[in-house]
Amino acid sequence: MVSEKKFPMTAAGKLKLEEELEYLKTVKRKEVVERIKIARSYGDLSENSEYDSAKEDQAFVEGKISSLESMIRNAVIITEDEQKTDEVQLGKTVTFKEIPDGDEETYTIVGSAEANPMEGLISNDSPIAKGLIGRKTGDKVKIITPGGEMSVEIREIK
Repeated sequence: MVSEKKFPMTAAGKLKLEEELEYLKTVKRKEVVERIKIARSYGDLSENSEYDSAKEDQAFVEGKISSLESMIRNAVIITEDEQKTDEVQLGKTVTFKEIPDGDEETYTIVGSAEANPMEGLISNDSPIAKGLIGRKTGDKVKIITPGGEMSVEIREIK
């Protein structure tokens, strides 16, 4: 039997996924079903763009529900007591400065299921996180990104 992929995440990240799943099941799914019902009432389904669009939305919503259920079922919650306090790892917030003259940036390293770079949450699978994990405050690190190589100095880990 093939084991399913584990999804490391914070408790808050899991809660957010559970809320999204609930919304999709109770609100969005019903909206799409209603759109399909209305589109069917227009008659000939072979040339009914509203019906086709609603069916595509239904497939997307059902796929997203399935994906979220899998992530939640296979969630591995990151807890504070399992972590070393002085090194970058999953669940930690790290502040670093690009060397020699970049601005300070702060990110929390989370599992891919809850990553959202616009909110300062980067995936542990991202090049930056991979370069920082296991390092300590004061370490200078070279990170290979799709945009090229960057050197950073870790300023703070929380």
